[in-house]
Amino acid sequence: MPRKIIIDTDPGQDDAVAILLALASPELEVVGVVTVAGNVPLERTTFNARQVLELAGRADIPLYAGCVGPMARPLVTAEHVHGPTGLDDPDLPAPSMPVQEEHGVQALIRLIRASAPGELTLVTLGPLTDVAMALVEAPDIAGRIAELVMILGTWAEGGNITPAAAFNEFVDPEAAAVVLRSGIRMTMVPMDVTHQCLSTPDRLGAIRALGTRCARATADMLSFSEAFDIAKYGWEGAPLHDPCAIAYLLEPALFDGRFVNVVVETKGEFTAGMSVVDWWRVTERQPNVTFLRSVDAEKFYDLLTQRLARLP
Repeated sequence: MPRKIIIDTDPGQDDAVAILLALASPELEVVGVVTVAGNVPLERTTFNARQVLELAGRADIPLYAGCVGPMARPLVTAEHVHGPTGLDDPDLPAPSMPVQEEHGVQALIRLIRASAPGELTLVTLGPLTDVAMALVEAPDIAGRIAELVMILGTWAEGGNITPAAAFNEFVDPEAAAVVLRSGIRMTMVPMDVTHQCLSTPDRLGAIRALGTRCARATADMLSFSEAFDIAKYGWEGAPLHDPCAIAYLLEPALFDGRFVNVVVETKGEFTAGMSVVDWWRVTERQPNVTFLRSVDAEKFYDLLTQRLARLP
């Protein structure tokens, strides 16, 4: 039986590729997609999610719009990385599929309560606002979720939006704090992992050579967004973040990590959104997260390329 997942996302080119990877994988059944404000405002992340679902021929998947901004602070976005639309470069048609009338937070609560305990896995690719709001309104859902796999955090790599913080935690650290205290079985896929997955010219070329519309769009999207990171880091390719969460569900043996305590800084003047990772277990705080630190990048790109070949 396929593993049932809900994807909470703020597309973003790398979010789009993560969605495509999930849709291309028969081991997973995407029962819903929920959007959140993050890389770009909510109206645009929702528009982009519609485009990606239609690109893959999956307009049948219910799409819900979630929170327009963080729990307690102004929204910070990342058009400087992803372009004004958040999905710049590929020439995708305007979408026609509907957005469900139900709010994304209410949809999360309903879908989790309607499922058997341990049946649904949540995958979060953006800020954790939707999930945190659902937990605040309906704390009972925490015990029903099989696992929460999050693109979240950084330890040894420093931050990508401030010197201390990764983008998703920085946008809504209060939401991250709620989720990290929830008791849900959680896996964090941080920048420590995603910075190992570089979209080099050879890897992008292999994807483009597939020749399908989804493969061409993927290569176009990643070629656009990587320009910022290559200039920033000086590497041969840009790190590919969000598809790592889907790859972890498909092939967990590609990754290695440790079950440790992680909290998020919410008050620091210079460190808001920082992941405080007790990797060496120097505190008495109880472990709450499997924090990944390494990945077989070659096998990750092999998996991504093989799966994209399954899409139109």
